[in-house]
Amino acid sequence: MRALILASIVALAPAAVLAQDPVAFLERARKLGRWEEPTPPVRIAGPLYFVGTRGLSVYLLTTPEGHILINTGMPGSGPMIEAAIRKAGFRPEDIRLLLAGHAHLDHVGAHAYLKRRSGAQIAMLAQEKELFESGGKLDFHYGGYPQFAFEPAAVERVLRDGETITLGGLSITALLTAGHTRGATTFVTTLAHGGRRYAVVFPSGTSINPGYRLAGTPSYPGIADDMRRTVGVLEGLAPDIWLPAHSDVLELESRRARSMVEGVHAWIDPRGYRRWVTGQRMMVERALRQDSAP
Repeated sequence: MRALILASIVALAPAAVLAQDPVAFLERARKLGRWEEPTPPVRIAGPLYFVGTRGLSVYLLTTPEGHILINTGMPGSGPMIEAAIRKAGFRPEDIRLLLAGHAHLDHVGAHAYLKRRSGAQIAMLAQEKELFESGGKLDFHYGGYPQFAFEPAAVERVLRDGETITLGGLSITALLTAGHTRGATTFVTTLAHGGRRYAVVFPSGTSINPGYRLAGTPSYPGIADDMRRTVGVLEGLAPDIWLPAHSDVLELESRRARSMVEGVHAWIDPRGYRRWVTGQRMMVERALRQDSAP
C-alpha cells in the first residue's frame, strides 16, 4: 500500500480504528486508490506494457511464444485487463503464464478468470501456493473476512526461491520477499529496448497494513525476520526500472505523460528505487520499535 494513499485513508479514520476494521480499510483503499477504474495501456520498455487499472498495476511481457502477465487486479477486473491487452495490440488468449507479487485479492482477483480465458499456467512460489489456492481464506490477517476472498484456482507450476522462468527468449527470476504475505515475490528480468538492456524489478513484500504486527504478538511467527530479510534482498537489487504493484507508487499518470516525449527514459529511475528501499527499511524498523514497546 502506497504511503500517499495510506495517509489519505488514515486521515479519514485513525490507524487504530482501521486495524480493528479491515473491511473499512479495504473499502477506503479501493475507492481512494481507484482500483477498479479502467485506464489506457502504455508501453514501458521493449516487450513490457502496463495493462492494469487506474490504481492497480498489471504488467504484460510479450514474446513470440505467448505472454506473461504479472498481477490481475481485483475480482471483476478481468474484462478491463483483457480490453487493455487488446488495445495494446495483443491477444489475452495468448497469455501463457500468470504470475503475482502476492496472493491478495487486489493482485490476484482475476487470475481464475484470465486462466479460463487463456488456458495460461499459474506459477507461484511454494510459500504462496496454499494461500492462493484457498482463495485468501488462509491469509494470516484477512483470512476470516469474506470481503477479502477471491476465486481460487490451481497453481500448476510451483516455483523455488531464485528460480528462473523462460518463455519465448524472455527470462524472469522469482525471489522470495516474504512479510506482507508469507510467499510475497519480487520478479527480476532484463529487457532490451533501442539497442540497450535494462534491469527491471517488480518489488513486493514490505507493505505493513493496519493491524499487522512485527513483534510482541506478531501477525505470524517469523514475520520480523522475513521483513528484515526482504529489505536486504531488495537493497541488493539495482534496477534501471522498478515497477510496483500499486499505480500511485509507480506514478503512472506522470510517467505516461512523460513517456510520450521521453520514451523509455520516463520509466528509468534507479535513484527513486534507492529512495523507496531506504523508506521501506525505515518503515520496517519503526514498526519493529513500536510493536516491541511495552
